[in-house]
Amino acid sequence: MTAERENRKSAAARIAAAGIAAAGLAVAGMPARILSTGAVHAEAAEKDTGAAAAGTATGQASGEKVTLRIANWEEYIDEGGWDEEEAIDLDDREGTVILGENSMIEDFEAWYLENYGVEVDVEYSTFGTNEDLYNQLTLGNTFDLVCPSEYMFMKLIAEDELKPLSEEFFDETKEDNYYIRGVSDYIRNIFDSNTINGAPWSRYAAGYMWGTTGIVYNPEKITEEEASHWALLTDPRYKGQVTVKDNVRDSYFAALGILNEEELLSPDFINSDDRLERIAEIMNRTDEKTVEAAEDILKQMKENAYSFESDSGKADMVTGKVLANYQWSGDAVYTLDQAEIDDYYLAYAVPEECTNVWFDGWVMLKDGIGDDARKQQAAEAFINFVSRPDNVVRNMYYIGYTSVIAGGDSDIIYAYADWCYGAEDDAEDTIEYPVGFFFSGDNGDPDYIITAEADQANRQLFAQYPPEDVLGRAVVMQYFDQENNQRINQMWVNVRCFDLTSISVADWGKMALGVIIAAAVIFVFIKRDDIFRKKSPA
Repeated sequence: MTAERENRKSAAARIAAAGIAAAGLAVAGMPARILSTGAVHAEAAEKDTGAAAAGTATGQASGEKVTLRIANWEEYIDEGGWDEEEAIDLDDREGTVILGENSMIEDFEAWYLENYGVEVDVEYSTFGTNEDLYNQLTLGNTFDLVCPSEYMFMKLIAEDELKPLSEEFFDETKEDNYYIRGVSDYIRNIFDSNTINGAPWSRYAAGYMWGTTGIVYNPEKITEEEASHWALLTDPRYKGQVTVKDNVRDSYFAALGILNEEELLSPDFINSDDRLERIAEIMNRTDEKTVEAAEDILKQMKENAYSFESDSGKADMVTGKVLANYQWSGDAVYTLDQAEIDDYYLAYAVPEECTNVWFDGWVMLKDGIGDDARKQQAAEAFINFVSRPDNVVRNMYYIGYTSVIAGGDSDIIYAYADWCYGAEDDAEDTIEYPVGFFFSGDNGDPDYIITAEADQANRQLFAQYPPEDVLGRAVVMQYFDQENNQRINQMWVNVRCFDLTSISVADWGKMALGVIIAAAVIFVFIKRDDIFRKKSPA
């Protein structure tokens, strides 16, 4: 275990134990270059970014406050409060050292004032699921910038709820456009090639974090082969020892993996030239026959599971309550880190049938931004701020997830990956782990190969930067239109609550009779009360 990994674990322990009061990041160091994340980036103050001029061009007066309403996932951004021993001493070209004092939000407000000459007040809210966010929007809550998952921002695009990103946002000649200058080509290609109503995702959405879904498991009790198949979730040998996601999209995906296992694992299918496209078609089916079959599998999952969960599965794995947990890769990293604190070693597997490659992305809402150029400028500036390489490291360190940003001309993010997972020089059991697909577009690039401890082949490094064979079976979950969404939601109600279609005619009759009797009893008591009131003396 390297000192860097021990250091990284201390942050995970702090998050779990304290719930962390919002504080912030600052960067400290000695002779090395110091990135000040508690104040304004030193380099930003030295150059004319053109930002103040942009503000004037939109009619924004210097000193006029802008209120920016942001909604993000819970615990999904750096809140600061790092201890000095948590300093990240990177072996990048400039010897960067990062340590934090202020929250990311506080740092953005200071940075924006310095660079744009305008005070911005961020009203920051959180949500627990994509559906929670959508319900808030439906009920009238107004936000300017939100960060849903890909299927939800696809839905919002289809419903014409989003404001397109400006042309200026995509100008790679602007030094402060950290997103477009630094986003991984792997991610960029996905956002450019996936479309809704003829428009690419990238017209409306800028990526934030990404990853896969898979199984966190106890390797002393469950083999890697067992954990590498979705069928583990219905395996009666592990009844009451696995957890399943308490949301219809992820659980439905796993059910389809089980339903289509034979086809997905057939040699002809695996060796087909269009394997990825065929997986995507299979895993996004919503016809009645498929939904009915998936419902049966989900009911088996329910009977076999310790629980349906959205967050508690991490603690259940760390405490040993369960042996396997269906998990997002970022939470898998967090879980493995937490368990490691107690010398309890867990692993992560991605099913051989297929996996979901997911993305969370920033989108601007029409109801919030409207035609307000000041708000749009602030919203796009926020996306760029959290995409700045040092801030990317802060967020990745704090939450355990993987940013879509590779860094562009900066090697800070790759240096951070090596800081986390690079083996000590005297380590004997090591592997060469390529990550060039993400950082340079070439997985054989010798500049992007991490020499890691051998167990990282199925642990944190594997979860954060999946190998090419995993990406070759990783597909996006498409959004459901209204008809299919209604069918899927009714199926989920049948699984999680009760199945209306399974109630017999006789049972319906009994329930109807019960309702009639109850109504009659209530009627009698009401009439009786009226009679007593009439008889009472005035």
